[in-house]
Amino acid sequence: MEQLQQENAQLRQAVDSHAVVDQAIGVLVAVHRVVPGAGFEVLREVSQHTNIKLHAVAGMVIGALGQPLAEPVGHELDAAVQRHARLDDIPDPPG
Repeated sequence: MEQLQQENAQLRQAVDSHAVVDQAIGVLVAVHRVVPGAGFEVLREVSQHTNIKLHAVAGMVIGALGQPLAEPVGHELDAAVQRHARLDDIPDPPG
């Protein structure tokens, strides 16, 4: 029974982390005009370069909405956004 409770708690934590990451991707799309597919890559790169867990980086992105992020996260986020395609750089579809 204890093992099932532990697994249940881990699954709940995973679902919560996934929701935070999805929200942060939405913030990156809206604020930094990153294409949706690149949002996760931006978060992943920031996480790797700062040695901060991905869900924690995502929480920082959401929490700092409208404010600069603390360093080194802010610097790494700006660099990662620059490395990925932006919505402004994508040509409109023909037709």
